[in-house]
Amino acid sequence: MDDPPFKLKILTVNAHKGFTVFNSRFILHELRDAIRAAGADIVFLQEVLGAHQDHASRLARWPATSQYEFLADSIWPDFAYGRNAVYPYDHYGNALLSKYPITHYDNLNISVGKHEKRGLLHCVVRPVTLDTDIHAICVHLGWREQQRSLQLSDLCRRIDDHVPADAPLLVAGDFNDWRLRGHHLLMRRSGLKEIFNERRGRVARSFPACFPFLRLDRIYVRSITQFEPARQVADPWKQLSNHAPLAAEIEL
Repeated sequence: MDDPPFKLKILTVNAHKGFTVFNSRFILHELRDAIRAAGADIVFLQEVLGAHQDHASRLARWPATSQYEFLADSIWPDFAYGRNAVYPYDHYGNALLSKYPITHYDNLNISVGKHEKRGLLHCVVRPVTLDTDIHAICVHLGWREQQRSLQLSDLCRRIDDHVPADAPLLVAGDFNDWRLRGHHLLMRRSGLKEIFNERRGRVARSFPACFPFLRLDRIYVRSITQFEPARQVADPWKQLSNHAPLAAEIEL
């Protein structure tokens, strides 16, 4: 008898450093509750703080650990963090939370210029019941199209050089690609399929969270045939980040 399919739920969200839009309120605890409620096995996070001395001394609810460790808590025993922006008293970047072992990870600096620090966090996840590695790349690209063009080339090269063609691949995050030019490049050059586009006919609207009309966030897959978008829920997310989260369910 064939083994049952291995099912996996993934979530991507821009954490906005644990603050609401315009940094008016610190909501990291509420964000953790919402991420937990989503029931994801792997969480892709962008704009998560590794440290911030001023906030730590000023905010009573500031966690004693890094934000990604606080969000992982006891739910996601494995996590990886890639510092993209480093300042004298703080740093932030991308993070991946996983219920399954992360056997290896690399953080690639894909910043273009001095003002927007961006990165690709490439993790290799190996569930003990699965006989193959799952490659997961957490993405945060720049605001300018010229930047994104170079950064997308970096992403495609990373996939070409470090991800076997038959290995399950997840690529998710904040692409800032509202004109969809990068979307078409990734499909054409790297053979990626965007889950919402494949199943619903278009990339999901995710920004701003209170009234989404820009298609900035994505979940791409390769060498995975069974996948479905998970239902998007406005509350409580529209009070927790300027980006609406995206979630999907896959089978291997």
